[in-house]
Amino acid sequence: GPEGMRRVLVAGDHSRSLGALAESECRRIIAAIDLAERLGVPVEWFAVSSGARISMTSGTENMDWIGAVLRRIITFTQGGGEINVVVTGINVGAQPYWNAEATMLMHTRGVLIMLPESAMVLTGKQALDFSGGVSAEDNLGIGGFERIMGPNGQAQYHAVDLASACEILFRHYAHTYVVPGERFPRRAATADPVDRDVCLAPHAAVEGSDFTTVGDVFSADRNPERKKPFDIRSVMRAVTDQDHRTLERWDRWRHADTAVVWDAHVGGFPVCLIGFESRSVSREDLVPRDGPSVWTSGTLFPQSSKKVARAINAANGNRPVVVLANLSGFDGSPESMRSRQLEYGAEIGRAVTNFDGPIVFVVISRYHGGAFVVFSKRLNDGLEVVAVEGSHASVIGGAPAAAVVFAREVRTRTKEDPRVVAATRRVEALADRSDEQRAARRELAALTESVRSGKLGDVAREFAEGHSIDGA
Repeated sequence: GPEGMRRVLVAGDHSRSLGALAESECRRIIAAIDLAERLGVPVEWFAVSSGARISMTSGTENMDWIGAVLRRIITFTQGGGEINVVVTGINVGAQPYWNAEATMLMHTRGVLIMLPESAMVLTGKQALDFSGGVSAEDNLGIGGFERIMGPNGQAQYHAVDLASACEILFRHYAHTYVVPGERFPRRAATADPVDRDVCLAPHAAVEGSDFTTVGDVFSADRNPERKKPFDIRSVMRAVTDQDHRTLERWDRWRHADTAVVWDAHVGGFPVCLIGFESRSVSREDLVPRDGPSVWTSGTLFPQSSKKVARAINAANGNRPVVVLANLSGFDGSPESMRSRQLEYGAEIGRAVTNFDGPIVFVVISRYHGGAFVVFSKRLNDGLEVVAVEGSHASVIGGAPAAAVVFAREVRTRTKEDPRVVAATRRVEALADRSDEQRAARRELAALTESVRSGKLGDVAREFAEGHSIDGA
């Protein structure tokens, strides 16, 4: 706006004892957070620090002061305060924990941006080597973005230099900054017509489908069962304002590939836009024997569950959340269960329940299983669920329902089918002639399997029709 944006700036000074921290520095940081709380504005922290001052004249009292800052960060962020951190160099010990407390926990809304030569380490490489700990070839190998903080999701953005980091920060503010005294981030001017047909937008090439436009995803001719793989980012880009850039958060978080989190504008309104990857995504690491060989379409795995929960929490009380859902549920493999799927799935439910503001949940393809529970209207009165015509919603998909839940019904229908009845009688009539009877039994087995397959399809279809999106 014309009045500009106020923030409180905190900067580490590497020219003075490598940004070491003692009472005077900690008092200043606490005062800065107090000021931000009084003004109702974010803290912007350009962090470089060698950690607690190590000196012949001061000792553990420095750790106590670091604890005092930690407490102030916790009370500020739990009260809805935002701290955005740019890691501009090596951060050691206390500073990485401050960064974590400010930006990495479930309730925090600030972002953490890292530069190429920056790292967050608890113990520096030299000290680790000297004490016999496990280290890497350098500090970047212990806590840099490329190998550690990007893949584990603790750093949210990577910038090539300081100017680029500031640009990311301002793009973040374009979606999140609330002028003190106002309720939401300001609506942006947009020339993108509200009645633009998103179906005409281009669709990226995806293995397993021949879609060229977003409309093909929703076509009754080209995708009648809504089961073909598609590119969720193409759909997300189609529904956002074409004259505003989007910003993807946590784009390097490994194992969280199936959840996509954007800050975007829709009709000028800043929103947190969440989508679910709707094609199989190959895994980068060695695949455990008790886990899926690929990240399957429309499925939440533990890290993607955690990403979704953190995204919803980060937007809490600030801007609306829009979810474009092709969501068949949570992965229940042994690997996922071992990797805390229950805990992170539950965090989504908590995030939705605690969310202050509008959530618009749009079923664009399929919607089944536990996903229905954590995005249930029963969790939050501000949650609105809408569905694109032709999409499907049920407790379980039709095929698994027929095979597992209604297996007895399928068996009964198969046994009572006239073809199977006739073949069974033929076998019984040939009781004394063993060769012919064996051949007849083989025919009966093949016929039964064929008929059962058809009955499975019938029951699956009946279940799907009886649990249409209209019913939901």
